[in-house]
Amino acid sequence: MSEREHRDGLLTQLRRPPGGRDGRTMLVALFTDRTGSGVWAAACVLYFTEVGHLTAGRVGLLLGLASVAGIAGSPLAGRLAASLGVRPVLIGCHLLRVVALAAVLFCSSFAPLLLAVAASALGDRAARAMELLFATEVAGERRSVYRALSRTAMNAGYAAGAGLAAAGLAVGTPAAYRALLIADVVSFLIAAALVAGLREPRPGGRVVAGSERPAPAAQAGPRPTPWRDGGYLRFVALDCALTIDDAILNVGLPLWLIHSTRAPHALVPAFLAINTVLVVASQLRVSARVRTPRQAVRAVPLYGFAVLGCCAAAALAGGTGAVLGSLLLLVAAVLVTLAELLRSVVSWELSVALAPDRARPEYLGVAGMAQSTEKAAGPLLLTGAVLATGPLGWLALGAATCAAAYAQRRFSATRLTATAPAPTPVARATAAG
Repeated sequence: MSEREHRDGLLTQLRRPPGGRDGRTMLVALFTDRTGSGVWAAACVLYFTEVGHLTAGRVGLLLGLASVAGIAGSPLAGRLAASLGVRPVLIGCHLLRVVALAAVLFCSSFAPLLLAVAASALGDRAARAMELLFATEVAGERRSVYRALSRTAMNAGYAAGAGLAAAGLAVGTPAAYRALLIADVVSFLIAAALVAGLREPRPGGRVVAGSERPAPAAQAGPRPTPWRDGGYLRFVALDCALTIDDAILNVGLPLWLIHSTRAPHALVPAFLAINTVLVVASQLRVSARVRTPRQAVRAVPLYGFAVLGCCAAAALAGGTGAVLGSLLLLVAAVLVTLAELLRSVVSWELSVALAPDRARPEYLGVAGMAQSTEKAAGPLLLTGAVLATGPLGWLALGAATCAAAYAQRRFSATRLTATAPAPTPVARATAAG
């Protein structure tokens, strides 16, 4: 991030994002999409319970199986984007979500409802991968700035959606729940229309402000595939462990507070509030410190330490009174949000830097599986292992995350060194001088 970008405020950056008009339009699409997603995330459990008449167990099964189906979305979208381009695939993802969620309105039994929700999850994870790829291509070397702006737009959208959902949930009728679902469908239609107005980003480096780097030259030989690249698959496997912050914030801390501490239950919404405020206020600052792959490598262990600190605070909260327990849980929420801020920049920077430029869609599609896998497995890990074993479970989770972070650092540094282009004679002469 340049010195000028350091001085510019968030609103100025949002008005003049990397990628120009296309970058700005995509930020609007992200905000619209996440507003609808925030509405549905807040209302879906009640919809399935009150309108779909499912038991709590069936709701959990429905959402769990849908999350598993979503894992296939990222690599599938990456493969299609390599042939069709990012823009048409992203439009298709939005339209798939429109059809799938609209079908939910007409499902009266579990099996068709599962198919509709699974298709929606598939489209959702595929869309996330395409958004990542679009930002990587349109922002070029300023992708860390764009990532910060996109996360700000997305979190603002989630907050707006939660506010809209609160109004519908206050009414509490089946018609109100259906209206909230329809609002989500409409948000996807608007997002698809916005994406339709974009230009297809040129792979490997549209020239952006402050950069004169040309697009890479075409290379001969067969196109690389991530499925035969054991090194990249190892990176993705480690990245699955380094996305655990989401499950900790949304599942682990709330359930731990309710069942194992004396903190008041009214504290649970504060976790999300802290997370939203800190992400909006701090994402640009964090991104300013992680601008290159080498900086990302050095920052990976900080994620592990942040998660370890969060887990230690949560473990201590289990054996204290209401006041101290509340303070420790709030500290845990701050630390896990710091971990999220680091992960969002570091994971993205490394997933791009470790992938070959000419096969970037396929590689980033596979990289997107890390977050999809965490969404499916993370809640099960928290509820089935960590919470079941109490404070020791929390400490073991923190220690394991630190170990994974150091393994990721060592592996990523080695791969970056191995894949770095050899210096030109001019560069060697400059370095010698």
